[in-house]
Amino acid sequence: MTRRTPLSRTVRWVVLALFAVFFVFPLYAMADFSTRNLIQGGRTLAAWKNLVRDDQLYSAITISLALAAFTVVVMLAVLVPTMIWVRLRAPWAKGMVEFLCLLPLTIPALVVVVGLRGVYEWVTYFFGESTLTLTFVYVVLVLPYAYRSIDAALSAIDLQTLSEAARSLGAGWATTIARVVVPNIWSGILSAAFISIAVVLGEYTIASLSGYQNLQVVIVQIGKTDGTTSVAASLATLLFGFALLLLLSLFTRGHRRGPGTNHVAQATVVAPAPAPAPAPAPLATAQPGAAAS
Repeated sequence: MTRRTPLSRTVRWVVLALFAVFFVFPLYAMADFSTRNLIQGGRTLAAWKNLVRDDQLYSAITISLALAAFTVVVMLAVLVPTMIWVRLRAPWAKGMVEFLCLLPLTIPALVVVVGLRGVYEWVTYFFGESTLTLTFVYVVLVLPYAYRSIDAALSAIDLQTLSEAARSLGAGWATTIARVVVPNIWSGILSAAFISIAVVLGEYTIASLSGYQNLQVVIVQIGKTDGTTSVAASLATLLFGFALLLLLSLFTRGHRRGPGTNHVAQATVVAPAPAPAPAPAPLATAQPGAAAS
């Protein structure tokens, strides 16, 4: 085991301090600006109170949180069973599924909006022109991040053995996925969900080009007339994303320290009892007459 020297510890803390200053100082500057009274001087929390009082901003926050929730639900409902089925029944399709899931990383947002224009004519026809219809685009947008998280979690378990054990005990496929596989990849599912929420809350380009009003679009519009409220809303979004990542880090660390037991009933194999040894044959008793003859 390699021991850390005092010099290496000092270098480590210096590097961590530099990174902390690099990340914390912009947040401090945003907090300082959002609490200034630009007209009368001093400090005020009016910009932060506007997050709830401003009807347009409050509506945008509600819609963005609903978008994040719907995106996570649809993404998990589509991606988790598909990845489990591919690993168990169609391993030859793993490369194709991975390629399709990672493809959105290579397509610019402008191309996505132009390409989906014809599709969204039918979406708005069936579901109306609500901003919540962006859920379908955002599901595609978060696929690369969600796929990597769930794929890493599935690679860490013996999926074939778990599914066969559950099936041999009489569980159906729905029960196997919900009660055996999902508890064992829970950390990967949470990671995919939290990263998807952060991506959805920070998305601007697709919503703006599509003509919808989500949180980031409204922040830009408010920033043209009220800079402090716009900065306060941006800082609140960043802090919310940091809080999600911190919760994810704490959960995964606690999950790794916990007992690594699989959530599947452990069947006790009872060895067959050995057959009883045959009783020894009784010794023949010699008859006196026979011995004499």
